[in-house]
Amino acid sequence: MRDFDPLRWVHDARAGGYAVAGFNMHNDETTQALLQAAEQAEAPVFLQVGRAVIPHMGVRRAYEMTVRNAADSGARYAIHLDHGSWEEVLEAVRLGFDSIMFDAAHLPLAENIAATRRAVELCHHYGIPVEAELGKIPDVGAPVEWASYYTDVHEAERFVAETGVDLLAISAGVVHGVIPGLEQEPLAVNLIARIAETVPVPLVLHGISGVPDNEIKDAVAHGVHKMNGDTDLRHAFRSGVLQAWESGDRQLEEALDAGRLKMIDAAVAKFHAMGSAGTAGALTGGPR
Repeated sequence: MRDFDPLRWVHDARAGGYAVAGFNMHNDETTQALLQAAEQAEAPVFLQVGRAVIPHMGVRRAYEMTVRNAADSGARYAIHLDHGSWEEVLEAVRLGFDSIMFDAAHLPLAENIAATRRAVELCHHYGIPVEAELGKIPDVGAPVEWASYYTDVHEAERFVAETGVDLLAISAGVVHGVIPGLEQEPLAVNLIARIAETVPVPLVLHGISGVPDNEIKDAVAHGVHKMNGDTDLRHAFRSGVLQAWESGDRQLEEALDAGRLKMIDAAVAKFHAMGSAGTAGALTGGPR
């Protein structure tokens, strides 16, 4: 079932002590995998149109792909724009996205605030909640001086107050991507807790692929109630495709189906790690 008020989910998650997942789609099979995993785990999911699929097919076609695949799904889902530019936000509003993440984190603080406030005013006019990001998230393997990447607590307080955002994505040790065998920086759970105590809106972590389950649980316990992941699930999909082909010549459809099954298992495991498995039936929310 499509939900047009997914912000309520995140508030339910904060009250219930778990996190809602935001996962990205890349094609029909990965969209189906996320829906089937959410249905199997009885967990809500933000189906995210993100930075990889937009250059590949554009916002409109990615949205249409998601709507088409979800038409007969029993999953509790919402369609979310991830890391959208101003032009993409405009298109997402016209198309009827349920939730939008506007990304101006690359700008200086004052400019980020001004740009984000403009996006919030537009989206709120149509009843669409807005997520935004403060701080920098490095690519995996890059040399990092974490003090310059972490979200500043006082800047977070100002940012939320002056923009009116509904969700705040923070930098607290996460990275974009995963290199197998490379140990990642532990999450800065004390920083998460300080920000959660300071700002009134729920917190989001992007880049949870490669983060151990115990750290995911710590982040939830200290104030994160939406978590975005992609790389771990793509790697699972790829492993299924490769295993199918390694067993001999196979039709492409058979390999894609093997990838879908692997991705379902990986997504279900993430729902359980975040604590959202089994929560879909009790969620509030619904039509705007």
